Amino acid sequence: MTFTAPAPFTTRPTLRGSFGMTASTHWLATASAQAVLERGGNAFDAAVACGFVLHVVEPHLNGPGGDLVGLFATAEDPGTPVVLMGQGPAPAAATVEYYRGEGLTLVPGAGALAAAIPGAVDAWLILLRDHGTWELADILAFAIGYARDGHPLLDRVVTTIERVSGLFIEHWPTSAELWLPGGRVPTGGTRFRNPALASTFARLAAAPGSSRENRIDAARAEWREGFVAQAIDAFVRTPHRHSTGGDHTGVLTADDLSGFQAGYESAVTLDFRGTTVAKAGPWGQGPALLQMLGILDGFDDSHLDPSTELGAHTILEAEKLALADREAYYGDAKVVPLEQLLSTGYTAHRRSLIGEDASREFRPGVIPGHEPFVPELREAGDAPIVAAAGQRYVGEPTVDPSGDTKGDTCHLDVIDRWGNIVSVTPSGGWLQSSPAIPGLGFCLGTRLQMTWLVPDAPASLTPGSRPRTTLTPTLLLKDGRSVATLGSPGGDQQDQWQLPYLLRTIVGGYSPQEAIDAPTLHTTSMPDSFWPRTWEPGGAVVEDRLGADVIDGLGRRGHVVTRAGDWTLGRLSTVGAEQDGGLYAAANPRGMQGYAAGR
Repeated sequence: MTFTAPAPFTTRPTLRGSFGMTASTHWLATASAQAVLERGGNAFDAAVACGFVLHVVEPHLNGPGGDLVGLFATAEDPGTPVVLMGQGPAPAAATVEYYRGEGLTLVPGAGALAAAIPGAVDAWLILLRDHGTWELADILAFAIGYARDGHPLLDRVVTTIERVSGLFIEHWPTSAELWLPGGRVPTGGTRFRNPALASTFARLAAAPGSSRENRIDAARAEWREGFVAQAIDAFVRTPHRHSTGGDHTGVLTADDLSGFQAGYESAVTLDFRGTTVAKAGPWGQGPALLQMLGILDGFDDSHLDPSTELGAHTILEAEKLALADREAYYGDAKVVPLEQLLSTGYTAHRRSLIGEDASREFRPGVIPGHEPFVPELREAGDAPIVAAAGQRYVGEPTVDPSGDTKGDTCHLDVIDRWGNIVSVTPSGGWLQSSPAIPGLGFCLGTRLQMTWLVPDAPASLTPGSRPRTTLTPTLLLKDGRSVATLGSPGGDQQDQWQLPYLLRTIVGGYSPQEAIDAPTLHTTSMPDSFWPRTWEPGGAVVEDRLGADVIDGLGRRGHVVTRAGDWTLGRLSTVGAEQDGGLYAAANPRGMQGYAAGR
């Protein structure tokens, strides 16, 4: 083992077997996926069942009105990573001029004006249609059961409801009706039911057709053009409170939903120390992880250990440089010079900027022929609305009474005995995103808050263009074959928390569970993707378990360090195949929700 300071520690074993492995951010979702494998389904069947269960049991982290990004490879073509694109674009009426006319300088963090076209459900359905084997009704039975008959409500869901209960009561009565049964905040652990969501899923499951594929397409039509689209269209016309403190109507229409379809794209890859790392394109933040790896690849191993002062400092500085480029160049509205950003010459130049001390500057690189976008850099005290007193985001979701929330996402990974492997990060449509839609049991997402209300940004609000999502699963290949997937919730931190995992497993020799359990860190020295889009120059958030020597050393180097507690950062899970053909899985113990299963 290359990294030895401190010795690796695990809360649980890396699971190993040969039949099939699943891992997710909630034990009920993991168990549902494994049940599908046990009953003969493949990894795609299991992943879709898992995803719909996550919509039910982690409603503060995702919902059917949200979005997703996936990566997968099939047993028939294990060397070709494919992106599952479930990120809907901005509606036709979502223009910079309209939002500016509403008196806004940023897209709100909560409320229907922040809603992109929902993409998650259509993405799940095309994945099941094209690569699964089960009927939709059988897949949805797990989620329908939990929504209809109830599931134990997570304490973190209760905390979220409690924080926004005043907003629900005063301004979002449909959300109060759903999430405040009897007019009270529910108690953690009690059985919670969402009959409207169960009915929505049941109606999709009952869509008629002459074949399995036709029935799935009929369900897609119900979502995109039928009762779901019509209910959304009708409801967003009612003005409601947004996170900015004003009342607005939404701009999303039934025509927007009918005009969008999820789909597949090619992955972007980079080779690092004998492993090929695959990500979605620069309409998300995924290539930033590739840039981080490219920058770090030129250092010796002593610079890559996250558990040392030198390694932690070097990693934080590489993250700042890559995330500055993310802000300057990434987006769906303009051409992204990705080939140059990932080139060895460019990453070598970026590497040369890392010194002994922490940078507190926003430093995007220069690409000939491309003008880097530099956003207005505002610190938290300059934000138009500051979170409630005493709040500080350190990794898990925080919510202020306006509905503003950060870090809300789920994740799942599945590998089956035939060699199919899939990783999906679903998010958006959180219970606190916007008012619940009557009869549907869910609300819309807020992904448009990741766009800028200026015309010259690569991630400007542009009708028909996807907002630059933070959702970013990872697929790994060795010798031309897909061997592992991983991912994490965490907004801007997703790739930052995956980076130490990759360094510890690829370079340091850690086992998957050791790498997940190990203390981690991230920078906040970049513009936040979430409203109100602030940054903290030189900011570094660390788990206390890194140790006083490392943390104090970072402070001496000029990092503005926030101690987040011992077990607070990162919610990774992973599955994979070993050289001998065996399978493995591991999941995060933080928060006592994520579990892996398999045999």
